[in-house]
Amino acid sequence: MLNIIIDNKPLQTAPGTTIIEAARLVGIDIPHFCDHPALTPDGNCRMCLVEVNGVAKPVLACKTLVHEGMEVKTDTDLIKKARASIMEFLLINHPLDCPTCDQAGECKLQDYYMIHDASPSRFAEKKVTKRKRIDLGAGVVLDEERCVLCRRCVRFCQQVAKRDELSVQGRGDQSFVSTFPDKPLTSPYAGCVVDICPVGALTSKDFRFKKRVWYLLQTDSICPGCSRGCHITLWHEKGVVYRITPRFCAAVNQYWMCDVGRHDYRWLNEQRRFKAMTRVSGRLIEASVNETLLRLKQLFESHDPFEVAFVASAKETSESIDAFVGFTKKRFGADFVYYSKKDPPDPVADDFLVTRDKNPNLAHIYTLGLKTVDQMPQDIKAVVVQRDLSERDESIVRRRGIEVLALLATNHTMLDDVAQVVLPVPTYAEQAGSFTNNNGCRQSFVAAFVPREGNGEAVRLVADWMNVL
Repeated sequence: MLNIIIDNKPLQTAPGTTIIEAARLVGIDIPHFCDHPALTPDGNCRMCLVEVNGVAKPVLACKTLVHEGMEVKTDTDLIKKARASIMEFLLINHPLDCPTCDQAGECKLQDYYMIHDASPSRFAEKKVTKRKRIDLGAGVVLDEERCVLCRRCVRFCQQVAKRDELSVQGRGDQSFVSTFPDKPLTSPYAGCVVDICPVGALTSKDFRFKKRVWYLLQTDSICPGCSRGCHITLWHEKGVVYRITPRFCAAVNQYWMCDVGRHDYRWLNEQRRFKAMTRVSGRLIEASVNETLLRLKQLFESHDPFEVAFVASAKETSESIDAFVGFTKKRFGADFVYYSKKDPPDPVADDFLVTRDKNPNLAHIYTLGLKTVDQMPQDIKAVVVQRDLSERDESIVRRRGIEVLALLATNHTMLDDVAQVVLPVPTYAEQAGSFTNNNGCRQSFVAAFVPREGNGEAVRLVADWMNVL
């Protein structure tokens, strides 16, 4: 270990550590645009200049390695003046778009201007203008005027996504980031360039102008899109999710997530089930939870116990599955519990994050020793379904004429037309729970909000439906 001092704070760090990395260990945030922990150092923005003992001129904290006895100063008058000069240089041709820029509220250029410059512009000449609102493909929009040419996006495509789709083109003040001619972005991780862009140059077509970020709450969660279980952040307001972004986890997804998972939030807002329903004269009508549970009890009593099966969902939380399966085994026995999983015919997968298993909790299902729906004996006449059924399992149920007694649903599903009773249950965003990923890691999350429309009480009652029965 090497002994160094940063702003009079002594610390020990490993050889090969850069000054900017060492500073983070003692809580010192050296300003930077181009540096990113998961990308190779580039050193082009010059914001991270620091003074080092024995060195005549300021050095780049993102590219300079520490050595034994090094003393670093990050806030001297010389460094403050250098940062102010860099900020002035970057803002010479930068447009005054802050009131309309979608990056406002999470823009490093805004933040650093207020901290390290905060002075009126001395530039009286005409600014260089460039193209705006350029569709790069894959839902990414570029504004060339706002770009500070940090090359984070270029390095991400080369080093992480492994698709060399972006480059810096042109020279001098006419330089710009772009794709190659007639070659749009196609990477399944293209949305990550929006996450790492420190300014408003790259924005998401899906999120642009939907909501100012300072109105949104952030809740840590786990992506349910596949068995990887990427760590994510839900951005929401009043029970509506507006976007999903990746959250750092060294062991699972690092700083990244795929675009499929990123955009898999609309079902949390649309076609939701918030009211208990029961079928009367062939139609599902709204009913109270107690009325619906009494109707379900009558349906149970109309069948012999060995004629009813229970189907758990590999998309539900471990806690919900355990409660569902535990009640069923205690009341009816282990032979009557099965499971359904999302099983697309040709699942997309890669060697980075996306897995072939599109269920967030199949690993937990396997620990319970449940059987698949196609293993149900012929004397099964009715089922109680948790969440929904896969297309394959649904076709089995319909083909065999099995009655769907109850559907514990978050959204409207294809089983709505045959279910006798529908009970609303919360999504992963509305409850605390956990998923077990493909590596056997049980990952917990908390509720981001209670179900909107003021009927959270109904959902909480449904959580105890087994006890009522």
